[in-house]
Amino acid sequence: MNPYMLGFLAFVGVTSVVAIVGFVLSKFYGGDGAASERLEAIVGRSNRKADSSTDLMIKQALQEVGKANLLEKLTPEFFKVSKMFEQADLKMQPSVLFGIAMAFGFVGAMISTVMVNIYASPIGGLIMFGLPFMWLWFKRASRLKKFAAQLPEAMELVARALRAGHSLASGFHVVAHEMPEPISKEFARVYEEQNLGMTMEDSLQNLCDRVPNLDLRFFVTSVNIQRQTGGDLAEILDRIGHIIRERFKILGQVKALTAEGRLSGIVLIAMPIGLFLMMLHMKPDYIELLWTDKLGQQMSGGAIILMLIGSYAIKKIVDIKV
Repeated sequence: MNPYMLGFLAFVGVTSVVAIVGFVLSKFYGGDGAASERLEAIVGRSNRKADSSTDLMIKQALQEVGKANLLEKLTPEFFKVSKMFEQADLKMQPSVLFGIAMAFGFVGAMISTVMVNIYASPIGGLIMFGLPFMWLWFKRASRLKKFAAQLPEAMELVARALRAGHSLASGFHVVAHEMPEPISKEFARVYEEQNLGMTMEDSLQNLCDRVPNLDLRFFVTSVNIQRQTGGDLAEILDRIGHIIRERFKILGQVKALTAEGRLSGIVLIAMPIGLFLMMLHMKPDYIELLWTDKLGQQMSGGAIILMLIGSYAIKKIVDIKV
């Protein structure tokens, strides 16, 4: 077997073993679950009652929260995107997802090496390595999209609660009980922060940090202005909800009109990649000139740059802000 191939297999093998071992250690020695239970007991959100050993519980909880497992130490800082995990409502540590991505990359490199050749192993490994992060991005985008669709109804529900004589915090509590996730969970968190003594302005600012939505920022700004200057907040929320619904209608029409352009962009980008993979499988000695010959390398680099420019241009054409 080629010595370069042996070296590559040894490298990905050792990396995968380290990732898997780190994943196992994070499950057994992470301590996050026990620490969370102790902290919940301290603040009163657990069914257990605090006893005379509260100080000891605080020390143990803080020690276990600050303790990093092996996989967290191996995970680069670039992949520790805790806010993205929170926005996706993913009950997983970033280091665990990084370990899964490393295992996926190892499997992709092995499959590419066996089915095609060693030159295709980095491509297959990178593609499989990025799949868990793509899944995280799509999960986050889906949750934020669902939140945006639920926001008008939540505003109207808060407005009806205000007209019935309830406070703004009680209106958030009604949304948390009457509406499905994800908006119920986010509004329930605002209500809990209120109960723990946080001001309404700070709670709403935390909500905007967790959910990057422009309509939600309009809502938070309106609430903050009304609390400072006064006015009919219920009427303001009704108007904002109506505007958001109209924007969704216009956005649906725009998507229908630009569907052909988006489909054309997908086809134009996928065709060169599909043709490259087909030729790599059917006649690898013919296609390998693209990375072994100097002129082929220049052509490959130019093709990739032109594809990126074309995809960006098509995206700007069909991406109409509403």
